[in-house]
Amino acid sequence: MPKGTRPRGPSILVIHGPNLNLLGQREPEVYGTRTLRQIDADLRAQARQNGAELRSLQSNSEGDLVSAIQRARGRHDAIVINAGAYTHTSFAIRDAIQAAGLPAVEVHLSNIHRREAWRATSVLADVCVGQIAGFGPLSYTLGVQAALAQVKPGAHS
Repeated sequence: MPKGTRPRGPSILVIHGPNLNLLGQREPEVYGTRTLRQIDADLRAQARQNGAELRSLQSNSEGDLVSAIQRARGRHDAIVINAGAYTHTSFAIRDAIQAAGLPAVEVHLSNIHRREAWRATSVLADVCVGQIAGFGPLSYTLGVQAALAQVKPGAHS
């Protein structure tokens, strides 16, 4: 290893889909009062405590999300994704996750299985290693923990 370098820890990409930029304002009785900026700050701190790097992004555009997932290959070790409403409709995001070949954890702030019937179907679930829903911002924390367990040697054996 060259002098002055340190081994790179795991890198996690957190993807926030449509309308998540409105957290803290949008339906706080469903999604809570924490903002996306606050959630991301907590996740970066969690990653640092675990010797990992974390990058996050939010987009309301399906194409931007697909491109981010495709770029993750070779740059990140795992993905944590809250695709918002695209969870139920986007085969493009599903195919991108599958093609990336990285462990992906699907997260939702609300319990999608206790809401409208159409929300209970995730077209992403079968290409993700797991799904965490219904714990508010803690869903993201648990999602990052699960993603790290997938990429740290011996962490999930």
